[in-house]
Amino acid sequence: MEFVSGITLVPPDSPARELLSAAAARAGLRVVSGVEDASLALVDLTAPGGLDAGRALLAAGPTLVVLAGPGEDAFATAQSLKPADVLTVPVPLHELAWRLQCAAERHVEREEQARSQEDLALLLELTADYAESSDVAALLHGVTRRLAEKLDIARATLVMLGRSADEGLIVATSDDPTLKNLRIDLSRYPEIREVTRTGNPVVMQEAATHPLLGDVERRAVAARGIHAIAALPLPIRGQVRGVLLLRATGRRRTFSPREIDFLTTVAHATAVALRSASVLEFVRGQTEAEKTARLAAEEQAASFKPYQLFFAHVSEGVAILDDKACVLSLNPSGAAMLDVNAQEARGRHLHQVTQPVDENVLMELVTSASRGEARSGTDVEVCTESGRRLTLSMSAAPLRDEDAATILSFRDVTDARRLEDELLQTKDFLERLIDSSVDAIIAADLKGRIILFNKGAEALCGYTAQEALGGLGVHQLYPPGVAKRVMAMIRAPEHGGKGRLSLIREELVHRSGERVPVNMTASIVYEGGREVFSVGIFTDMRARMQLERKLSDVETRLEESEKSAVIVALAGTAAHELNQPLTSVMGYAELLKRKLKEDDFAWKPVDIIYREAERMAEIVRKIGKITRYETKSYMGEQQILDLDKATSHED
Repeated sequence: MEFVSGITLVPPDSPARELLSAAAARAGLRVVSGVEDASLALVDLTAPGGLDAGRALLAAGPTLVVLAGPGEDAFATAQSLKPADVLTVPVPLHELAWRLQCAAERHVEREEQARSQEDLALLLELTADYAESSDVAALLHGVTRRLAEKLDIARATLVMLGRSADEGLIVATSDDPTLKNLRIDLSRYPEIREVTRTGNPVVMQEAATHPLLGDVERRAVAARGIHAIAALPLPIRGQVRGVLLLRATGRRRTFSPREIDFLTTVAHATAVALRSASVLEFVRGQTEAEKTARLAAEEQAASFKPYQLFFAHVSEGVAILDDKACVLSLNPSGAAMLDVNAQEARGRHLHQVTQPVDENVLMELVTSASRGEARSGTDVEVCTESGRRLTLSMSAAPLRDEDAATILSFRDVTDARRLEDELLQTKDFLERLIDSSVDAIIAADLKGRIILFNKGAEALCGYTAQEALGGLGVHQLYPPGVAKRVMAMIRAPEHGGKGRLSLIREELVHRSGERVPVNMTASIVYEGGREVFSVGIFTDMRARMQLERKLSDVETRLEESEKSAVIVALAGTAAHELNQPLTSVMGYAELLKRKLKEDDFAWKPVDIIYREAERMAEIVRKIGKITRYETKSYMGEQQILDLDKATSHED
């Protein structure tokens, strides 16, 4: 219930506390402990000290309800407190609740009457001022100041509408008597545009979340601590020509319906005062447009002078623009960069000064700043007055919260962007070169995290580059302990120099667990004498080793074939050379046997000679039939030719 903050019990230790709590709950009231937070007070005269506590409340202002004992004297004592109601104890719960509710309603009525009297008095004062004052600027400031004081708000503003739908003119504010004739972009004030469109008041009780505001406006409202916004139309000759704008901050959270009604009345009275043609022309500047424009330009120039003095010594280009994107000020660095004269650039549109290749990029930057959004680091290609083509890195921001002026800073990044393009092309070339290598190229930082993994590495190790760069450690690609040993070899001077590793044979572990033999070289990349990362180049040796094995088998077979050929030739030669003497030995031995008798002492030796010669002839025959190299063990580990196996295929 408006104007009722709570009810308190006097004295605080009265036994009627529980009864009051129950009755207040029924009546929809809140029990408070302090008198300063109470609109109603229940005074228990039957409790010790109740009368003195009640008398102390007479100056405090709450509406009193008195509990008195039976009898005429008790009622007389209660009447001395001028209460809204007197109840005789004991009082039933339902009666106390009803009496408290009635007292609260009477309190609200009195408060409303008092507020209405105050509103009427203020309205009469304003009406008298409208009729008597000749200083319109002071008058309008006085109106906004009194409204702000009465409603306890930070700012009340009078905004008149301009010739275009997006243009407004602040003619008075409550907190700054010097702020007047300030042009604003109404696209940043959707509440004013809505009042203009409908002709009705717009009240946003929770401005930070109100759907009428866009994301940018809601963030700005929240940042300024604005809780509620009220916009009231100023109708002149049937059209909305202005808006009374109020914003609640701090302790003020909302605007009540009674306050909106009062503000609507004030807005209509202000509109009536402004109906005079002379006053309206004064506010909107219709009859003195040129004078107003000149004064505004001078005022702007004066307000920008501190900026100009500061920006004159800045190496970057700085331009201050008005709400039409025309140059108000250009510092010497910017003028030199754009090949223009700073004085000649003043008043010209930004497009004329910069001649951008893409106008949309530049205008989007400036438009965002005019809406209150700061933008930075936007590259814009421009053509200077002398025909030079530059790439400028531009940043834009609103110069003041309540001003449409924009500050634009820019620097020449033509050489930097060209160098970036060249570096990017070089980077792309190197990446394509690394990826096209059939060898695996792997780089890792000093913690072993992989930072480069080309296509060859994917084929060799079985991991994708995304998996490797996503957290695979380089030690996982080697057998246990090998990664540390390789790093130690790279840092040692005896393997190709410190920080370099000459060609060595190692093994990598495939994703499947297979160990892959590789030839590798590696090095450490330094930056200012500090180790940054290591890189290795790995050649898959599986195909080469398979070829080497095949070549080794062929060589072995060739050696065996050569040995067999030598042995066969040697055997043929030996058989040929031994055959003739053996034939002679056997012939003479046979002649001797025929001349000797078996009982002769020489017959037996001659027979032995003959038989051994036959045996030797058989051996010579086998030697002559040798076609391959076959050996057998003889006296331990010694190997000799196995005649039976060497000639067995002839059998």
